[in-house]
Amino acid sequence: MKLSSQQQIENLARFKNGRYLTTSFYLNTDKGQQNRKEILVSAKNIVTAAGARLEGMNLEKDQRASVCADMDKILEFCSLNQATTSKGFGLFSCRGENFWEEILLPHPPRNRLILNHNPYVRPLSQILGRYRRICDFLISRKEAKWHSVYMGEITHLETMTADVPKQVRTGGFMGTESQHIQRHIEAHLEDLVKKAAQRTFEIFKRDQFDWLFLSCEDSFHEDLERFLHPYLRERLKGRLRVKTTDSSDKILKETLALEEQLNLAGEEETVRRFVAELERGGRAVSGIKETLRRLNVAEVQALLVSHNFGTEGKICPRCRFLYVDETVCPTCQIKTDSLPDVVDEAIEAAFRMHAETRHVTPPSKLDHYSKIGAFLRYKI
Repeated sequence: MKLSSQQQIENLARFKNGRYLTTSFYLNTDKGQQNRKEILVSAKNIVTAAGARLEGMNLEKDQRASVCADMDKILEFCSLNQATTSKGFGLFSCRGENFWEEILLPHPPRNRLILNHNPYVRPLSQILGRYRRICDFLISRKEAKWHSVYMGEITHLETMTADVPKQVRTGGFMGTESQHIQRHIEAHLEDLVKKAAQRTFEIFKRDQFDWLFLSCEDSFHEDLERFLHPYLRERLKGRLRVKTTDSSDKILKETLALEEQLNLAGEEETVRRFVAELERGGRAVSGIKETLRRLNVAEVQALLVSHNFGTEGKICPRCRFLYVDETVCPTCQIKTDSLPDVVDEAIEAAFRMHAETRHVTPPSKLDHYSKIGAFLRYKI
């Protein structure tokens, strides 16, 4: 299935097992970067390298057999799905628990294979965070069109036809006939704009898109915004440099460029608010130790992490609290287990408490605060 919602990631993150390891496999299958043969070679190389690591792990016979079965199934999947148009795979397998999940990705991930007791979902949250549900609203004097854009794909929704003349011929005594025609044209244009704005609101109520992108002539842009419902004006994020007659490919290209621009601006604004909250001693913390401490007691409202930041850590096998270097859990007084990347576990902990996770593209000011921090639900 395709990656499409946060709920998919949360459901995947809930899979836990104590005895067998889960194999999480990510593969870049973007054929604009490599051909099919190169993709399959990459998959085999990743699995071969993981097999070498497996030899050095202290596992019992059935645990090792489970991982080997995972790797065989992953390679089989890659061989049989070379015709896919997706930009990547996320495959999750635990043969010992008869668990298998495959997710097609709209954005190429970094190639990797991770062995852990739970699925490695961080790349999924990073990819999902790149996209919003967008409605493109294009209007001219002849028609209005609506497109849905999500995760790099465009879908035509509706078309409304009209025919509002552009020119006014001069004529009549003192130009009165021209004035009458102009008023007639303006009335038709206003009627079109009103109907199109109302239909946009109906589409929003049906589809619940996040952002609205608009394309129209400068001459009636102001009037069009005035007729938009307040909910739509809140979601209006920019204008597209396209026409209703342009191809879907061109409209998609312009939409994705504007989406990327808005995402980067949003990241900068989030980090700016985070730094301001820290400096005034408000509801924010920075650094891995303090962030983990607040996650452990469910105080985190939103987790901020620099892309690809990770560090080793510890986890309590009983209460699942996370630490940087505690060898014994202060709460349970039992020995903690080592983690190859405690940041991944922190992201999953945020999922479980329904806290938002925001990935920030480096370099950013978050780098000056240990590359991780959090907005808090309340201040203690």
